[in-house]
Amino acid sequence: MWKKITSIAFAASLAVGLAACSSEEGGEGKAGASEYPKNNITLVAPSGAGGGWDLTARSIAKTMNDTKLIEKPITVENKPGGGGAVYMAEFATKEAKNDYALMVKSPPILINNNKAEGNSPYGYKDTTPLAQLTRDYGAIVVKNDSDFKTLQDVLDAIKADSKAVTLAGGSAPGSMDHLVGVLPAFEAGIDPKTVKYVSYDGGGEAVAALLGGNADVIATDASTIATYVKSGDVRVLAVSSTERLEGDLADVPTFKESGIDAEFTIWRGIFGPKEMSEGAKNYWSEKLSEMVETEEWKAELTKNGWASEYRNAEDFTKYLEDQDKVIVELLTALGMQK
Repeated sequence: MWKKITSIAFAASLAVGLAACSSEEGGEGKAGASEYPKNNITLVAPSGAGGGWDLTARSIAKTMNDTKLIEKPITVENKPGGGGAVYMAEFATKEAKNDYALMVKSPPILINNNKAEGNSPYGYKDTTPLAQLTRDYGAIVVKNDSDFKTLQDVLDAIKADSKAVTLAGGSAPGSMDHLVGVLPAFEAGIDPKTVKYVSYDGGGEAVAALLGGNADVIATDASTIATYVKSGDVRVLAVSSTERLEGDLADVPTFKESGIDAEFTIWRGIFGPKEMSEGAKNYWSEKLSEMVETEEWKAELTKNGWASEYRNAEDFTKYLEDQDKVIVELLTALGMQK
């Protein structure tokens, strides 16, 4: 079942309609197409600084502000907790009608909604999907001076004593980093439930735990770890891509090259609130489709090591529907489904 976790690449011409004519005072609520945006915009990364959500949100804000595609300032806010589940609850309820609050998310919006432990009652259907923007891959990482030289070394150590190896990630148990980390163990015939996993709020905190000696191995995003590879602080043992990556991770073997016949692709996208007005949806549809064509956005992709993978709102929503089914299958295999 895990053999084509490419399909975990879980994954904005938005529906054309007449602009909503109502608006609310105080900088929140509905807005018509001709009125939007009247106020400054907040883009939330539901994690701490330094992880994939944070970097994606800041890249979007920087590109939109630098190109003047959106003239109102876009402020990025970090709201960590529960691997994104804490802010998801707020976004789905308190911000449901706020056209000026948007969120960056990735597969955990599906995973958290379908897993048993730490389950979130809110998922992508409690948002307005606007666009998928990028794809990334998982990475298995150790400190540069670690005794683990290969992914197989890690798996052998877990087989010998599962409690002797601490795996960490920047998301809650049963969420994305956890799944990336236990996927090789599962494929190697190890019961993934026996792997000792410690969660942190964001990839940056997981890296800090690794460097501080509080974790032996971390599972994280390939793109966000490149900086630490350059500095010589860490080594990447394997990546979950179908082929070797470019740039700083070009010499890192894939899971398959390491004897693990599985893949894991990480999409990232931007979401509006569930009851977003037609005016705001149509506005963001146009601006996002323009943004991905700019040289400034392409520079952000290169700088962060992301591959461009743009889906408009309609295609993104269909993709999420398909990937939701894949997630249920995946969690069922782990005994983690709700």
